Amino acid sequence: MIDRYQEQFPDLTFSNPEDGVLQLTLEGPGLNSVDGKKHRQLADVWLAIDRDPAVRVALLAGAGRGFSSGGSFDMIDDIMGDYERSLQVLREARDLVDNIINCSKPVVSAMWGPAVGAGLVAGLLADVSVVGANTRIIDGHTRLGVAAGDHAAICWPILCGMAKAKYYLLTCRDLRGAEAERIGLVSLCVDDEDGPEQVLAEAMAVAVELAEGAQQAIRWTKRTLNHAYRMHAPAFDASLAYEFLGFQGPDAAEGVASHREKRPPNFKDSPTSE
Repeated sequence: MIDRYQEQFPDLTFSNPEDGVLQLTLEGPGLNSVDGKKHRQLADVWLAIDRDPAVRVALLAGAGRGFSSGGSFDMIDDIMGDYERSLQVLREARDLVDNIINCSKPVVSAMWGPAVGAGLVAGLLADVSVVGANTRIIDGHTRLGVAAGDHAAICWPILCGMAKAKYYLLTCRDLRGAEAERIGLVSLCVDDEDGPEQVLAEAMAVAVELAEGAQQAIRWTKRTLNHAYRMHAPAFDASLAYEFLGFQGPDAAEGVASHREKRPPNFKDSPTSE
């Protein structure tokens, strides 16, 4: 089973730690950043998982000292400079969200360290999300100069309420794991003072419990609950459109430059019209 997944999705890392559990690990440079190839594969892999009778639960984790630092700057450069490429990435971003929501198999995520961007999309849309107390959840879109697209409009207001969603999405402030659990953004927070092992162990325990449960009952329950997300599809589509429109403007160019130069952005000269 693992060889088949590894051949089809070579930029992701797979293992089979328990019977019926497929572990998908984000691994790579820049704290497991998501480049163009990985972004496409992360969007498509859920279709294969959904159709695989050998998989009962998917477990998503990061390698090393962090979950994921989000999309790579090279991919962002492609979006800003190539219209056709931007349409392709927009479609992949939509598919990533839709495919996780529509995957019949339960998904469990284990997040520690930084959790940002495309990795965070999958981590928060997981059916059960387990984080470390010191996990740093960051939706950095407005800091980058674009609207909070990806997944935010479809799930943050449902998970933690509109007031908290607006606070964190508008300001891009860090959200630690313990606070994320308190406001309901994630399912469970565990101590990670001694490293990520306990986070992964707790996520694995949940995955095994689900793998040993009544499969059809679990899948139908997931499908029913996820209609709440499907009802937010129009807002999600709008957020993606605004995000990728923003990538063509001056704020995104300034946002990327400020990240690369490690300085605060200067958005003062940006247009003020909606």
